[in-house]
Amino acid sequence: MYARDDSATAARWQSLPPAGHVEAAAGAFAMLADPTRLKLLWLLCGAEHDVTGLAVAVGAARPAVSQHLAKLRMTGLVGTRRDGRRVLYRARGGHVRTLLAEALEAAAHTVGDLPEHD
Repeated sequence: MYARDDSATAARWQSLPPAGHVEAAAGAFAMLADPTRLKLLWLLCGAEHDVTGLAVAVGAARPAVSQHLAKLRMTGLVGTRRDGRRVLYRARGGHVRTLLAEALEAAAHTVGDLPEHD
């Protein structure tokens, strides 16, 4: 147990979460197992983007980016809104930003430091 854990926090980890929650989390982690999707989600945590802008930013073909975004949207990590004819994508909430930041912070322990972020 970590020094910052209290007994209430530790007790939470003594029983398994509901099966549906575990399955949904596993699906989200599966979506994050692709480097292009990680890059897309990183950008979407900072601002809204359309497919064309994301494709340029990550150096991938527009159809491939569209497919990645559809998968991220299907798992609830990404949301959309219309702006005229354009569809803008964004990360769905602070919990997605926290999840991604924690994953990349953990990676930094293995491969080195990351640029600072919120």
